[in-house]
Amino acid sequence: MPVRPTAAPLFLATLLTATALTACGSGSGSDPDTVKISFKQSTDNSIKVMDTYLGQMKKEFEKANPGKKVELVPIKAPDSEYYTKLQQMLRSPKTAPDLVYEDTFLINSDITSGYLKPLDSYLDKWPDWGQFIDTAKSAAKAQDGKTYGVPDGTDTRGLWFDKAIFKKAGLPSDWQPKTWDDVLSAARAIKAKVPGVTPLNVYTGKPAGEAATMQGFEMLLYGTGDGTTDPLYDTASKKWIAGSQGFKDALTFVETVYKEKLGLDVADALDPNIQTRIRGELLPQGKLGINLDGSWLPQDWLKGSGHEWPEWSQKLGLASMPTQHGQAPGKVSMSGGWTWSIPAKAANPDLAFKFIETMQTKANAQKWYIANSGIAVRKDVAADPAYVQAQPGIKFFTDLVASTHYRPAYPAYPKVSTAIQEAMEGVTTGDSSVDKAASGYDEELKTATDNQVIKK
Repeated sequence: MPVRPTAAPLFLATLLTATALTACGSGSGSDPDTVKISFKQSTDNSIKVMDTYLGQMKKEFEKANPGKKVELVPIKAPDSEYYTKLQQMLRSPKTAPDLVYEDTFLINSDITSGYLKPLDSYLDKWPDWGQFIDTAKSAAKAQDGKTYGVPDGTDTRGLWFDKAIFKKAGLPSDWQPKTWDDVLSAARAIKAKVPGVTPLNVYTGKPAGEAATMQGFEMLLYGTGDGTTDPLYDTASKKWIAGSQGFKDALTFVETVYKEKLGLDVADALDPNIQTRIRGELLPQGKLGINLDGSWLPQDWLKGSGHEWPEWSQKLGLASMPTQHGQAPGKVSMSGGWTWSIPAKAANPDLAFKFIETMQTKANAQKWYIANSGIAVRKDVAADPAYVQAQPGIKFFTDLVASTHYRPAYPAYPKVSTAIQEAMEGVTTGDSSVDKAASGYDEELKTATDNQVIKK
């Protein structure tokens, strides 16, 4: 990835519905020769990576298919509002686009709701599908065994750190923490020796949405235990795990960051646009020591991004996130990604899949991975030296795939994620102790999963 706090949920829902209706005009079915494509537009007006890429694909598609048109329908909103707005659009044939950009954490929820069309009849006839790695394919596969999306890349996560701040704090430029305590010790050194900067960013709370869950909490939780079993979902019993010590330990880490004022001011941490601010302001301006974040950050700093920062690879160092006590495998990462899916109520599904095929040629897929600092999910691209050497950091983050984890993206996951964010927010603001927040999570978990919960 999630919900943004709002004083008027009913008003927001009404507003989102109205916006969605306006965005798609009279509906996808108004023109059989036009494919309508909805995607998430950055809330930062300077960031045009997706807009630029889709604009190029539109030109290529229209040239190759005379008489056919592509209409781009951007949704400009923070993550959770994007998901809400998209779901509003998917409910009616009058508003459903022909192609939508789906986060893998939400896709099973949308599949269960009947919003998406299975793509197997298309994929079976598409030779390029054999180039996609199995883990990426599984991210868009539902419990019914059918596939509902074509992934356009994956991602991994680690620690970004400012070398100049580290030097002032007496920390090494080749820093690689071995335990959580090493991370906290470095943050404490920065706080003590480098005033005026934020030592450590860990996304937290409901405003950050899935970023809090995945970049923040799960990067901690999946570093507890022995690394061989999923700490969030028990596959044997098909139940969600409540009351684990690892869960409490992860909450304790978050509590420590904010209680010791090693992180952002709470008001800033709970700003819905904090991700944009981290990438566009705090890191480039040298105001953040350590950032627990994803592989995609450089897309905001490339030429033409509006926030060009060509020297970022000299200014920033990269380190893998360690496991809690340094236990095997020693490091942890989470992976997710996005897929292109066809709504069940799309008027022009055949045209939509043809557009997917245009985007997902080897050459075009490679352009996209490089443009958005993504991790390749096509085997032929991953093996191409031009991709590996395209920009600093690609090899580091691609190598993390070997020790990465994937979320249990079952239909209940979005609600589970929101419950995690609420627990994080409680310890971040100090409104809840770790035990109280964990207990609250357990209760929310029962509701979110129809009591499909197991204690471990």
